[in-house]
Amino acid sequence: MFRKKQRNTRQSCRTTIKTIKMSNDLRIVYFGTPDFAVEGLKVLIENNYHIVGVITAPDKPAGRGKKISESAIKKYAKSVNLKVLQPANLKSDEFVNQLKSLNANLQIVVAFRMLPEIVWNMPKLGTFNLHASLLPQYRGAAPINWVIINGEEKTGVTTFFLQHEIDTGNIILQEEVEITESDNAETLHDKLMTLGGSVILKTVKQIESGNISSTPQKNIENLKLAPKIFKSDTEINWDNSTEYIYNFIRGLSPYPASWTKINGKFLKIYETEKDFYENSENEVLTDNNSFLKIKTNDGYISLKSVQLEGKKRMNISAFLRGYNQIITHL
Repeated sequence: MFRKKQRNTRQSCRTTIKTIKMSNDLRIVYFGTPDFAVEGLKVLIENNYHIVGVITAPDKPAGRGKKISESAIKKYAKSVNLKVLQPANLKSDEFVNQLKSLNANLQIVVAFRMLPEIVWNMPKLGTFNLHASLLPQYRGAAPINWVIINGEEKTGVTTFFLQHEIDTGNIILQEEVEITESDNAETLHDKLMTLGGSVILKTVKQIESGNISSTPQKNIENLKLAPKIFKSDTEINWDNSTEYIYNFIRGLSPYPASWTKINGKFLKIYETEKDFYENSENEVLTDNNSFLKIKTNDGYISLKSVQLEGKKRMNISAFLRGYNQIITHL
């Protein structure tokens, strides 16, 4: 989800930063784009920190009407009268000069694209990133999805100083959160968003105090990554176990959403239940009215909320009542 680097060293390091006496002595530039990034900015504003600029993605067409849409961060920044910059090129002289003119001594990055060194190395107190996993595990663009897909029972957030390689910088703070059986990507996103705002505030307070510890990330053998997810990655393989498919579906719900095909049509699947107890060889079990179950390699997945291509999302009863074909196979 976020970016950075660190030199290979196994020793813990302690960075001492010049003491800053008041919140107003910090001049912060905040980088972010989606909803996930808003909480941290909001918390800083509510705690009277001086945000001298907000950097976000350029406006772009969105939705069926392709109307120009502003990022979530831009909407919030405008609502509290913050200066907003939207560079297309982070290395351009124009943007670099604009950033220098803000005279920031600290930069914070949350859910933004990779920064060039000329940008992240600019402020005296450094640039730190909030990542939605317990680093070094789940480095990459989609940690929230992958921890659920992989059946993890806990995750968390990490703040760390940016360096060259993505998501590898020295760790400042980490906090954990439980992943429940009922969590999906949306509910876990919201848990981590709230926790992230709190950890950003703690990190800024630690930097403000003048003494801050940061620790190199551990080298571990069983390193799990969180690469960007494409549509081709989201098709359900019904030959997998019931447990894996259940986690796969909730890890992609509601976005980008897992899918399968029924009678040749794309069907997105958002909510399911596990059923290990059906004793049948049938690929599909349904009364074409109130339930639809699909066979896995050790049971069935019962579909609860779906969306057929060209239609709205609906519960399974509504889908079956409106679907005029008998479902016997995928």
